[in-house]
Amino acid sequence: MVDKNDVAAVLELIRPSLQADGGDVRLVDVNEDGVVQGACKGCPMSQMTLANGVERILKERVPGVTKVVPADL
Repeated sequence: MVDKNDVAAVLELIRPSLQADGGDVRLVDVNEDGVVQGACKGCPMSQMTLANGVERILKERVPGVTKVVPADL
């Protein structure tokens, strides 16, 4: 099972890079299958950033993360 605190800690590490480009990310949930639900905002490419950039980094740094999906906010 993926620890939500581990995911949050990694997001804090990458947040400054996202903010430097005018964006940000928010952790919504992590389920028992390792799916991270989050919200990325700030630019027209936010969903692509979430899926490609954030997902890649989380998979590298947090064991058990299987994918990142956008939250329905």
